[in-house]
Amino acid sequence: MDSSEAIYNALKDAGIDFIVSVPCVNLSKLLDMVDEDEEIIHIPVTREEEGIGICAGAILGGKNTAILMQNSGLGNSINALKSLMELYEFPMLMIMSHRGTEGETICGQVPMGESTPRILEAMDFRFFKPGNPEAAYEDIMNSWELSKEEGKPVSILLEISYW
Repeated sequence: MDSSEAIYNALKDAGIDFIVSVPCVNLSKLLDMVDEDEEIIHIPVTREEEGIGICAGAILGGKNTAILMQNSGLGNSINALKSLMELYEFPMLMIMSHRGTEGETICGQVPMGESTPRILEAMDFRFFKPGNPEAAYEDIMNSWELSKEEGKPVSILLEISYW
């Protein structure tokens, strides 16, 4: 099982049936897999907070939601995550390509890459950093259960070394 297949299989097995996404080169294979799956509603969006709002509506409609995004969009999303998703206890998986970690070639990605875990901790949002496809599968399955139990988003941070 490769890195993208592990994430896709876990999302399917967890019952995620509604996904919004913001383009990311690291997630491109996964985005193609999701887009081709007729059992998953896939909505590409231009900004992360837009996707979070759409997920909130989908949750009210009975869907199990996830957002596929780059960690650079986390800063754009803080208010929507706290004042919408957490306030109303909406579960959601946040699958993030964690740019700015070891091996990053774009220096502009590094500051947010270093800050991402601390931002999630400050928001009191749980996150996992799987190092291989098997761990990613397990972390996604466990994260979805945790998100439903806690009533707030849980993140999977996929560092450059994961890919």
